[in-house]
Order: sequence, then C-alpha cells, then structure tokens
Amino acid sequence: MTRQLFVEYASDIEQFRFSFSIGAAYVCMTLILLGVGLDYALYPQKQQEFAAARVIAASFILGVVVLMKTTSGKRYFKWLTFLWMLQPQIMIAWMIATTEGANSIYYAGLNLAIYGSGIVLAFSLRQNIVYGLTSYALYVLACSTHPESFVLHGPFVVNSLFLLMAVTVCAIFTMFNERARFMLFQLKAEVAEKNRELEQTNRDLAEIKGHMLQQEKMAAIGTLAAGLLHEVNNPVNFCLMAIEIAMEDPVAAGSAGLTECLVDARLGMKRVQYIVSDLKTFAYRGNGVNAESDFMMEKAIDSSVRLVSHETKGITITRALPDDTLVHGDEAAIIGVLINLLSNAALALRSVARNTLTIHIGAVWHGERLQVSVSDNGPGIAAENLARVFEPFFTTREIGKGLGLGLSICYGIIQRHGGILSADSELGAWTTMIFDLPRAN
Repeated sequence: MTRQLFVEYASDIEQFRFSFSIGAAYVCMTLILLGVGLDYALYPQKQQEFAAARVIAASFILGVVVLMKTTSGKRYFKWLTFLWMLQPQIMIAWMIATTEGANSIYYAGLNLAIYGSGIVLAFSLRQNIVYGLTSYALYVLACSTHPESFVLHGPFVVNSLFLLMAVTVCAIFTMFNERARFMLFQLKAEVAEKNRELEQTNRDLAEIKGHMLQQEKMAAIGTLAAGLLHEVNNPVNFCLMAIEIAMEDPVAAGSAGLTECLVDARLGMKRVQYIVSDLKTFAYRGNGVNAESDFMMEKAIDSSVRLVSHETKGITITRALPDDTLVHGDEAAIIGVLINLLSNAALALRSVARNTLTIHIGAVWHGERLQVSVSDNGPGIAAENLARVFEPFFTTREIGKGLGLGLSICYGIIQRHGGILSADSELGAWTTMIFDLPRAN
C-alpha cells in the first residue's frame, strides 16, 4: 500500500471514530438512564441512590460530549472518549461495591461495555485492551470491599474469567474490524481511482469522437470543394468573360444603368470565385500527409469571414492586425477554428437587443507567437459556465441546437499547435476567445 493511502485512511478513520464516539455516547447515556428498571427489580431499597448515580454519570458523559465538539476537544477526542467510556464502568463498580460484591449480577454491565467497545465502537486494539483491563481492575477493586468474595471456587473467579474472556474476544474482533475497515477503505479508494480513470477515458473518447466528426466534416467539405472547382470555376469564367465583353459593347457603355448591372454581376461572379478559392483550402488534404505549412493569418481571417458571411449579415466586423501575420500551422484547421468562433459570436449576438452588433478580430505578436482574439459585444458567458465551455458535449443551447463539440474540437486543434484556446467574458457585456500560433519557420 502506498504511504498516501495510509495517510488518507488515517484521516478518514479519525473522522469516523469521532462521529461514532458522539453517537455511542448518546446511546450510553440512554442505557444508563434506562437501568433504573434493573435497580427497581434487583435493589429496590437503593433505587433512589442508584438513580442519582445514573443521572450524575449521564450528565458527566453529556458534558464530555459538549467538550468534544469544541475545537480543542476534537484534537483530544480519543482521550475524551476513553474518559466517558470509563464513567459507566466506575458507576457499575461502585454499585457492585455497595451491594453484594462478587455476587452482584451487575458485573454483566462491565461485560456489556467491554463488548461494546470492541465489537461496536471503532476503537483501536490498544484502546480496547487498556479499556478492558481497566474495567477488570475496577471490578477487582469493587470486590475488595467484600473480602468474602475472594475464594477460588466462587462467583469472583467465574466473573473474572468471563471479563478476561470478553477482553480477549474484543481484542480479536478489534483486529479483524480494523482490517475490514482498511480493506473497505482500500476498495473505496480503488473504486474512486477507477471512476477517475473511466471519466478520463470518457473524455478521451469524446475528444476522439469530436475529431472524427471534424474530419468527416472536413472530408465532406473537401469533396464538395473538389467538385466545385471543376463544376463552378469554368462556368464562372465563361460568365466573367461574357460580362467583360458586354461591358465593352457600345450599348452598355451608353447606358449607366446597364453598366451598373454588369458591374454588379461581375462582382457577384468574383465573389463566387473567392468562395471557391476559400474552399480549396479543404479540398486537397491528403491522408497521412502533414498539412502544416506557413500561411498568412490575415488571409485565413479573410477566408473565414467570407465563409460565414451568411451568418454575420447585419453584424459589423472590425479588425486590428499587424503588418506581418505569417504563421506556421494547419491553415484549413485554423480556418475551421475561426469559422467556429465567428459563428458562435454571431449566434450569441442574435440573442441580444443592441443598436450595434460588433465582432472584433485582433492579433498581436508576443515573442514568437501570434495571439489572435475574436470578441463580440453579445450577452457574455456566466461565470459558472466559463470554465466549462471547452468541455466535450457541454452546451447552453437548446436541445437539438448543438452537440457542444465545437469549442472542444477547436481547443484540441490549438493545443496541437502548441497554443491554448481560452475564454474571457463579462456577463451581459462581452465575450473574447483567444488563441495563439507559432511564427513561420
């Protein structure tokens, strides 16, 4: 067993013994007071005297319990427990001394307390042996007031043997109880460790599942982009050529309205070209090939903004970028991260009523890493959710609106680039997502 396990067990058993001592004290007080029935049946002439002794003993135990609950009492609760456990033994020994000595049946009460300490109470082996021998010493002292008790063939010898047997039995039970408690604690520790391992496995599986979903999405986009390159580029080029020819026609040159329409058509075709060009990033990512290379972060931001333009209509997107944004990494994956962050920001902004909806993209160099931030003036994230936004399957959206994998996947992508994706927010005001990438080689 490791030393740490023993330390944890010692702490756990101390707390257990303290709680058990408090509970056992209340039970002991109840049994002491209920003993007035025995006094009535056996020694009615001493009932009042014994009742007073029982009240005094119970009150003493109650006082010890109150003391044990204090800060100082908790530190010395073992000694205080031993103290209150001796109180009923002292009371019983006094009753034996004032009645029939070895012939008094009250010696059974001493046995009951010894068995209680060894079998029921969570005492250590040393505590139980000392308690048992002390109880026997009190019995011998009580019988000494009746010299006639000390005969070899009489109740004193029989009762002494029973008391010593009780001490022996309780010592054995204590050893097995202690071992059983430790085995139970060890089992609990092993179960807790297995649960932690299972939780980690579940997190790993969730991350793997998220990466697989991301790869499937990328593969689907790649297949779409490959088809678009062939199916869209040619007709777009034909349209652009036709528009250029039409703009040179005298009729078009003489009509401002027609020229404006042709310019708009040309801009539209150019936009289609840009979109197809952006999708090229996902088109030719060979399996097993290192996709990392040097690329311009500014270009990746341009592509991301264009690809989410349908989600950001009516939202002002501002930028603050350095002149040099050449970084090293997987451009397609980083574009995917930016698309996710921009989409989340746009979705958050749709849920607030503001005169101006803004997303700000910033970048600044810190040594050899470019720190990129995506901020919005949306509803913000609650403090209790801020630390969980990157957990797999955690989402604040309605059921069916999202799996809660987007930010988790993004976190993994940035982590593979040697960086950290973090979140900062003020509820009701703004949210900022920050990540960093290495400078180009």
